Amino acid sequence: MSETAELGYEQARDKLVEVVRELEAGGLSLEQSLALWEKGEQLAKVCEHHLEGARERIEAALSSVEDEAGDGQ
Repeated sequence: MSETAELGYEQARDKLVEVVRELEAGGLSLEQSLALWEKGEQLAKVCEHHLEGARERIEAALSSVEDEAGDGQ
């Protein structure tokens, strides 16, 4: 498992912001830019994974509340 995959959401997001700033600043070689881009893609996937997990938890909680409300009728 890569070091990036083990990051929490906030850590991955902050590192992604750093990558974007470096890319926007320019002055990098093509190879450096590509390496940063790839790192940014990995970090974005980690963020998406965490957000999907949060979305699933919210949907499960809402479903549970709706089920309980339906039982009380």
